[in-house]
Amino acid sequence: MGTSGQVATSRQLALALFDDANAEDLPVDAARSDVGFARKNVLIRIVDLGVAARRLIDAAYFIVAQEEQLRDLYDVELDYFKWLMRYSSRNNTHLEQVITEAQRALIQATASPDVDGEKPFGSVQLIGRISYSGGRFQFRVPPDLIGIIRGPGKSHWLSLRITSLFTLSYARVMYDHLLPYADEGGTDWLTLDELRSWQGAMGAKAQEFKYFKRDWLAPAVEQINEVSDLTLSYETRNEPGSRKIGRLRFRIERKEMAERMLQTHENAQAIYQTLKQEFGLSSAQLNQIAAQRDIYTDDRLEQAIERTRFSLKTGKVSKSPAGFFMKALKEGWIISDAERKMIEVQDNLALTQQREVEVKQQVATQMALRVAAQDVHAQDRRVNEIRSGWETYETAAPRQKEEWRRTYKASPAGKLTLRRVGIDAASELADLTIRKYPDLKDGLAGHVFNQVKFGKAQG
Repeated sequence: MGTSGQVATSRQLALALFDDANAEDLPVDAARSDVGFARKNVLIRIVDLGVAARRLIDAAYFIVAQEEQLRDLYDVELDYFKWLMRYSSRNNTHLEQVITEAQRALIQATASPDVDGEKPFGSVQLIGRISYSGGRFQFRVPPDLIGIIRGPGKSHWLSLRITSLFTLSYARVMYDHLLPYADEGGTDWLTLDELRSWQGAMGAKAQEFKYFKRDWLAPAVEQINEVSDLTLSYETRNEPGSRKIGRLRFRIERKEMAERMLQTHENAQAIYQTLKQEFGLSSAQLNQIAAQRDIYTDDRLEQAIERTRFSLKTGKVSKSPAGFFMKALKEGWIISDAERKMIEVQDNLALTQQREVEVKQQVATQMALRVAAQDVHAQDRRVNEIRSGWETYETAAPRQKEEWRRTYKASPAGKLTLRRVGIDAASELADLTIRKYPDLKDGLAGHVFNQVKFGKAQG
């Protein structure tokens, strides 16, 4: 984290236009596989925003971060957006209230005073136009923020799967502020005024530490320790010369991987695509799941997905895959060890059979190649014999030519060729006629070659 002079004061957030000096490569968290996207540190100081509205902002920024290209208008399925923000209510009136709350929220950016003592200031909406109709959800994000979300700068990895579990607004706010300190193991001393500023309006009682601790601090720490990947503890310090508690310092530990293997937001996205596209779940069925996500966890959803795929593979789903999946999910169907063994045996048998088929195919292919090679060799030999025979014929004496024409015409092959080209076998076979018909010419040349070869063999 930056120094206290670089951190925005209450209700203010240091935007990237004032964070250029701190721009650097994104840090790589050891638990990178557990998170949805890299959120910039400058995007944590947002006040007076409820947990549902924060989820909406997180879902929108996740989409912006994951898109390959910059977009003026982002357009996704309404069900998908609800899924990303873990919105379980079917009350669209409430959703509209959440949208309105998110649109009213502003990022106010400040930086340290310049040499003249003037403090730069800027302000921009967290999210712009939002609309939904016909099952689609559309939204715009101010261009300045898109550059921050996707660009370089100090950041921390945010798991939307974890943040969706928060029900206390201050727990979520505190988690957002402390997450960037997780790798450092703790914070410096923070004033109570700064801690109160994270939430925004708290009421007069929160000015007394005992009520602030009872109503805000203790419940938030308890929920963070319960649902997140962090374990918090803190110590307090009195104001100098006073018994009044004025500062607080957090110690932060990351939980062991076994404890914090909460599914990533990318996994939630993959699960949604499987249910929507592969199994064809309807909006009503997806809403049923979303309304009971405390019961239908990612693990249970993946278990039901595996059961459904297994039953589809074995031909046990006779009607609707979506209906089968919902029944498997509600009743907690699993794949037994015996079924897994059966499939393993069947797969091994199928693999053996496949290998046998491949071996036979290889043998057949090799035989075909050998025969083809022999055919090519024979064809080449035949071409050479015809060429040699014709050269012999053309250089022979007239009486020898006439003798070869006579014997060829009388041979079975000659008679067949003459009949095929339409020449009467009783007519004289002239040299000009032979040259006119390629088949006749090749036939005579082959006959001459054999006659010469046979004659030499006899000689």
